[in-house]
Formats: sequence, C-alpha cells, structure tokens
Amino acid sequence: MADKQKGLLMVFTGNGKGKTTAALGLTFRALGHGHRVCFIQFIKGSWKYGELETAKKFSGQLDFHVMGRGFTWKSDDIDKDIAVARDGWEFAKKIIAENRHHLVVLDELTYLVTYKMIEVTEILEVLSARDKRQHIVITGRDADGKLVEAADLVTEMREIKHPYASGIKAQKGIEF
Repeated sequence: MADKQKGLLMVFTGNGKGKTTAALGLTFRALGHGHRVCFIQFIKGSWKYGELETAKKFSGQLDFHVMGRGFTWKSDDIDKDIAVARDGWEFAKKIIAENRHHLVVLDELTYLVTYKMIEVTEILEVLSARDKRQHIVITGRDADGKLVEAADLVTEMREIKHPYASGIKAQKGIEF
C-alpha cells in the first residue's frame, strides 16, 4: 500500500488551454480541505485577471504571487525578464524550503527552463530536497523531459480546437 502522505510532483503541460486552470482547480480543492497553498506565477504580468480577485477572498490560507513582467516572448527587455524570473525562482525556493504550504504551484515555470533562465537540474535539486509530504504543481508548455521523468503525475493538455483560431479574442472569465 502506498504512503498516503507522499507529496506529489505534478506537471501540467502541453499546447492546449487548461494548465493553469487545472492548477487552480487543485488549489481550490486543497483550500476546501483547510490546507495552505502558495501559487506563484512566473510569466503573467501586471494585467488584471480573475484569479487575483478570487485569491483575495482566501487571505491567510492562499498566498498568491505574480512574479513576472508579462509574456516573455514579447519582451521589450529580456535581461530584465531574466532577472525577474531568477528573483521569482529564489522566492519559490524559499517558499518550498519553509514548508508552510501543503501545496505549492509553480505556474508557467517550464518557460524559465525553455528560455534558459533557470537550469532544470537546479529545479530538480530543490524539489528533491523538499519535505516529502509537500505537493508541487508545475505548469507550462514544453515541460523538460527530466521534469516529466521526475514527476508522479503528468497531464498533457492537447489543443484540438480553440476559439482564437476562429478569430474570437480572449474573454474575461474564460482566459483571464
């Protein structure tokens, strides 16, 4: 029988929509059981979206941090993006090491590896040193094979059809 107290490493990846949404669903499930959650977003910038408003309602139980400057692939200063990403990663390492949260979500962390801002080996070292009961979720496209191999659960979101392809722009309450 498996140890029911094992902290899982979960990766939500792929080109389809739903990675962050799945992580938020898991966040609210954990909150519903009275667990503390830390949700760290590495890419999203200062624009307003619904998750931030909802997070305020769980003050004290949900720590929600936006650590990025926006969409890195549209950057006006990649060096600044790299510095912000590294600062965000240092913050995440501290949160993981403090072990005050049942669940830590590292939203869009895969992009930091893809854009060579953080080495995957460093991420794996931090994750393997965490408390063995702490759950971690990593989201983002193109998850590194080493992350996938280390994970206990990997879900790939595969786009079959998306409204953007039909000219429908992102909508409040659906995409943000």
